[in-house]
Amino acid sequence: MKTSAMFWVGATTILLIIVTIMASMNFAFSWVFYLTVLGQTMIVYMVYKVLTDHYKTSKTFEDFYEDNPVRK
Repeated sequence: MKTSAMFWVGATTILLIIVTIMASMNFAFSWVFYLTVLGQTMIVYMVYKVLTDHYKTSKTFEDFYEDNPVRK
């Protein structure tokens, strides 16, 4: 099954939030360290997936922002 780039964005974000919570709750250093290293690896892979994703859109710069389009 092929995973999308947005899956990796979500998974990486959730992992790094979990690392932050674990660090603030004084979990064992080894757990926090290894999850941080895994998170950094996931960030590199996530950036690769986002940059090589075959995403197509019909929007242009003339459409302004997608979430707040300018009325023509």
